[in-house]
Amino acid sequence: MLRRLPRGSARSPLPPPAARSAVTAVPLAHAEMGVRGTRPPLVLLHGLFGSHGNFQTVAKALVRRVGGQVLTMDARNHGSSPHSPLMTYEAMSVDVQHLLAHLGIHKCILVGHSMGGKTAMVLALQRPDLVERLISVDIGPTSTALISEFPAYISAMKSVNIPAGLSRSAARQLADSQLSSTVQDPQLRQFLLTNLVEVEGRYIWRVNLDAISHHFADIMSFPVFHKPYPGPVLFLGGSNSPYISSKDYPEIQRLFPKADVQFIEGAGHIVHQDKFEDFITAVLNFLPPP
Repeated sequence: MLRRLPRGSARSPLPPPAARSAVTAVPLAHAEMGVRGTRPPLVLLHGLFGSHGNFQTVAKALVRRVGGQVLTMDARNHGSSPHSPLMTYEAMSVDVQHLLAHLGIHKCILVGHSMGGKTAMVLALQRPDLVERLISVDIGPTSTALISEFPAYISAMKSVNIPAGLSRSAARQLADSQLSSTVQDPQLRQFLLTNLVEVEGRYIWRVNLDAISHHFADIMSFPVFHKPYPGPVLFLGGSNSPYISSKDYPEIQRLFPKADVQFIEGAGHIVHQDKFEDFITAVLNFLPPP
């Protein structure tokens, strides 16, 4: 069951004021699986235009195979989490810190894909005391200039016009047709269409397209940090994806001196979907002993 944090609620103190002085946390919708054990909980963070559901199968597999607690959540402006005009990695990090404090979690293991990987890295660099170790899935701590077509996709999504009264399947077919001239990859269109929802008889996008568009440069970049994160880090890329390359290695080494970089053969950007079993094996091998 997906839960949303009540605003301002907490079971334990919020992050230090310095960590949240510039932004106000939004209460993230989240789901908890398993039972908290001796190993810190695993926290899974999805990518741009995704939701907590992207990691549900991974979460179930991890709970089944190694036990413990696994959390999935919707980032601000995504899924069932609240909308906010602010969409920076500092803000998304503070949101996760707020949720961890609410749940009484003082140490966690982060697994983040793409945008979620950058959020995980920022959180580890801001609050290393909260992060036992982290896995960044197919993204490095550098600017990402590879998906410059996304602003056109956002414009196409904004221009979708669905008349009221259509069935969900008919609405998705119509939206798919309207997107097809700009978003030519059918698999990517289907992924974007997971965000089309019906509210009071009208079809709308549950992602905050205005905030994402306004902060697109922030989402593609990575904040400046000077102090490295001292814990173990795994950068887990897809061999068929260009998102982690050798040009990223100096910055990875500077900010994450204990990092290991691995590639899963045959996987593209969505590593956990393309090579599920190999992904799960890599995560399990990186976890601390029970």
